[in-house]
Amino acid sequence: MKVSVIVPTFNRAAFLKETINSVLEQSYQDFELIVVDDGSTDLTREVIQGYQVPKLIYIYQENQGVSAARNKGIQTAQGEYFAFLDSDDLWVRDKLQTQVVWMEAHPEVPACYTDEIWIRREKRVNPMKKHQKYSGWIFDKCLPLCIISPSSILMRQELFHKVGFFDETLPVCEDYDLWLRITKDHPIHFIPRPLIVKRGGHPDQLSHRYWGNDRFRIKALEKLLQAEGLTGLQREMTLNELKRKCEILAKGCLKRGKTPEAEGYQKIPSQYTIQA
Repeated sequence: MKVSVIVPTFNRAAFLKETINSVLEQSYQDFELIVVDDGSTDLTREVIQGYQVPKLIYIYQENQGVSAARNKGIQTAQGEYFAFLDSDDLWVRDKLQTQVVWMEAHPEVPACYTDEIWIRREKRVNPMKKHQKYSGWIFDKCLPLCIISPSSILMRQELFHKVGFFDETLPVCEDYDLWLRITKDHPIHFIPRPLIVKRGGHPDQLSHRYWGNDRFRIKALEKLLQAEGLTGLQREMTLNELKRKCEILAKGCLKRGKTPEAEGYQKIPSQYTIQA
């Protein structure tokens, strides 16, 4: 088995069939498809039961969040490579073929990701400049925000043994946390072809479920600063980004009259120094 495709889902029956079909219709077919149902209460199970495909594996678990669902898929997967696909996104037909060919030709690189097509409320939109993609040693580019979509990544399975799984304590920005843990030690290749379709604008998007997603990015940055392994320059960049995000959140809290919360964010950077 070359590729394990992991699709976490929760109450996305309306999107799921198109998502699954975009995997099953790939030009590259050496894969297993693992759908992890994170406690859905809609027609998700019925959608899955409509498929009689041996390579499709369905796993149900009580609702634990997207990180736990992805981690369950990782623990089940048998492939040399792992790919993820959010259950509201789609793959272009040559997505896997393009990435597997590139990875096979470059065994020194642990992961690659692709460009994206963005659909918001059924209309195509252009990503903003801040979402520009980069290749190589991109740790500094990943600090401000998450530029890698989970649906676009293809990773060698041994990478998880080196950096660990998705952080199940983070309800959102769990991908931001993982990409930072990867890119501080490894180069990542960017394939400048739009090989995934990101469908957004619907009310149940995780990124819209919580206010101030930088709260969770701050936790990820603090984890890096508390752990060993950052170079001096990486630590300085991480601390600068932590200060910037804390300032933004503190200002937002003050505008809303939440003075104790603002003071809490203002104090966080002072707990760390450039030298570990």
